[in-house]
Amino acid sequence: MVGVLVDACGWAALIDAGLNLDDAMQGVIGQADLMVLECVHRELDLLSQQRKGLLLNLLERRSERISDLEGMVHADEMLVTLSGSRGWPVLTVDRGLKERLISSRGSYIEVTSGRFLRLIET
Repeated sequence: MVGVLVDACGWAALIDAGLNLDDAMQGVIGQADLMVLECVHRELDLLSQQRKGLLLNLLERRSERISDLEGMVHADEMLVTLSGSRGWPVLTVDRGLKERLISSRGSYIEVTSGRFLRLIET
């Protein structure tokens, strides 16, 4: 299994695209171990108060929650650090985060307009 860090906007984009989590990940990296930082979990909780249908129960059942990194306050900073150190791609559609991941030799999985996932590695 491959660890995949989940960014809040990446999860929302996956759900909005109507993708089946297992099928979509299988086609890109095989079986995925979803990892959710505490700060990303909080972002998703806040987002779910503004909009329905984020399937947070599914994410909760299918993921492992990991503690925020000490000395860091921003989710993107933590995601970039973990992606680089552990070799885990980040599920995201955030352009700025994707650029930071590529410059730091990280990788990401994006939801494309064609309603499938694509892995981008350096």
